[in-house]
Amino acid sequence: MRVLIVYGTTEGQTRKVANFLGDEAEKMGHTVVVSDSTTHPPGPLGYDVVLVGASLHMHKYQSSVIHYIKNNAQALNQKKSGFFSVSLSALSEGHDEKSWDELHEITSALMTETDWSPKKVEYVAGALLYTKYDFFKRFVMRTIAKRGGGDIDTRHDHEYTDWEKVKAFLDNMLKP
Repeated sequence: MRVLIVYGTTEGQTRKVANFLGDEAEKMGHTVVVSDSTTHPPGPLGYDVVLVGASLHMHKYQSSVIHYIKNNAQALNQKKSGFFSVSLSALSEGHDEKSWDELHEITSALMTETDWSPKKVEYVAGALLYTKYDFFKRFVMRTIAKRGGGDIDTRHDHEYTDWEKVKAFLDNMLKP
């Protein structure tokens, strides 16, 4: 099977997830292309499965991902396609119902705006990269983490991605 993975990232965690998906699909014997949405990724034609990923920052996904989906919505809707959303809001499942509902609303709005109906949407918890943030961003991210039940020790970075959940998403998408 030919698999295309297109992603947008702000801090690098979505790239890490996309590369993990690509590596896992290759281990299963599939032919994979992983492409950053800012580097003119290939269109969906010629691929059996297309996965698109973006990270959520300030209630928005990367504009390059939105443009990619809009430009390829018709082809994506005719393929087996899935979306993976990487954010700290995904960490709030079971902790902060308001944040979880907001995440679903933002993703639904993206699908409506782009006319895309992916087969599967997966919410992936991201990472807190405190050591890479400036003072203001560190403060804001610590506040968000505290509300969502995340780590508030700003001396260290914290990764929340559930790699088994990500692999299960891939397995589901690659089923014949």
